[in-house]
Amino acid sequence: MQNRRVVVTGTGIVSAIGMNTGEFWNNVITCNSGIGPYSASFSDQIRFKNGADIKHFDATGIIEKDDLDLMDRFTQLAVVAAKEAVKNAGIIFNDENAYNTAVICGTSIGGVQTQEQSYIDLYRENKTRVHPLSIPKTMPNGAASNISMQMGIKGPVYAISTACASSNHAIGNAFWLIRNGVCDQAICGGSETPFTYTFLKAWEAIRVVAPDTCRPFSKNRQGMILGEGSGMLVLETLDNAKKRGANILGEIVGFGMTSDASHITKPDQKGAEKAMQMAMQDGSINPSQIGYINAHGTGTLVNDTMEVAAVKNVFGNHANELSISSTKSLHGHALGATSSFEAIATVLALKNGILPPTANFQEKDETCDIDIVPNASKEKKIQYALSNAFAFGGLNAVLAFKKWEE
Repeated sequence: MQNRRVVVTGTGIVSAIGMNTGEFWNNVITCNSGIGPYSASFSDQIRFKNGADIKHFDATGIIEKDDLDLMDRFTQLAVVAAKEAVKNAGIIFNDENAYNTAVICGTSIGGVQTQEQSYIDLYRENKTRVHPLSIPKTMPNGAASNISMQMGIKGPVYAISTACASSNHAIGNAFWLIRNGVCDQAICGGSETPFTYTFLKAWEAIRVVAPDTCRPFSKNRQGMILGEGSGMLVLETLDNAKKRGANILGEIVGFGMTSDASHITKPDQKGAEKAMQMAMQDGSINPSQIGYINAHGTGTLVNDTMEVAAVKNVFGNHANELSISSTKSLHGHALGATSSFEAIATVLALKNGILPPTANFQEKDETCDIDIVPNASKEKKIQYALSNAFAFGGLNAVLAFKKWEE
């Protein structure tokens, strides 16, 4: 079967810098960071005090109460984001297309809010039972399954859990399913809610979280900042989108993924390089055509230096013409959901000709001597862009997007 072109026709997002796509994009281009003290009663027991959590989230009125009771917070966020994406796409799912639509959601940890409450019930409150719906609320496929039920989607529905690359793997899989004719449209992205006592204690122990804020590529960077939220995209064939008269936001043209097979937490440059090369090869893109990269850019010493070195190796002299930035400095590192935020930011950057900034930048690092769009967005019309995700476990997933042009 001949490869089919795949376009983005809808986006939805719930994050610390926006409860919908419009708010999110406005805060990105104005460099308005959502990092600050996180809302948790136990924050005084955690060494790091800042995060990019979502304040005052309430899905009442968007999801029926009986359905809400069946959903962990990570699922609620995913359903809200998916509903926005579908509404923005103007797509209707019915008996004709139900089996030709996929739902693929990425998550690193799934329903940990429910899991944490079970620990509290059993070990702190000394209860003999947990909530009877703990299993369906905790399972990592809870988001994908609930989206399919809310929308009446009956095609391929599954979850992907590959740590910080989960959403890129989900979006890339959806892209390939559509391009290869398995289905005609998909809802894809990720969701994560890591702000529990147990999980923050685990991140405290690994000692990669910054004490103040996330400063990617800055010489004085001290680590990452955790975030939460959900981002969802609607993908569909170009023919289908045109037939519907859809508002096309951008085109997804390539996907590459590799495994370092090296170290569980330390990234390997060769794996990152190969994933970028594979994404461009998959999209028949010459490296000189890439104008922007939304970097993995965690703000850790090792990752940022490695990523810049990988970009230089892949792009050679063209690296001097490239702009790269890390929007994690704005929305935090939402683990399995974060690359869904970054994919949306990349699509909107291409569409609007505005490159997202790297916030909180203070001091140049000679190992990161590349245009990182410091502290302010900039206008730059580009045709192609990459969005990188390099995860614990040595798992790399890179998406290639193209500006939509008739």
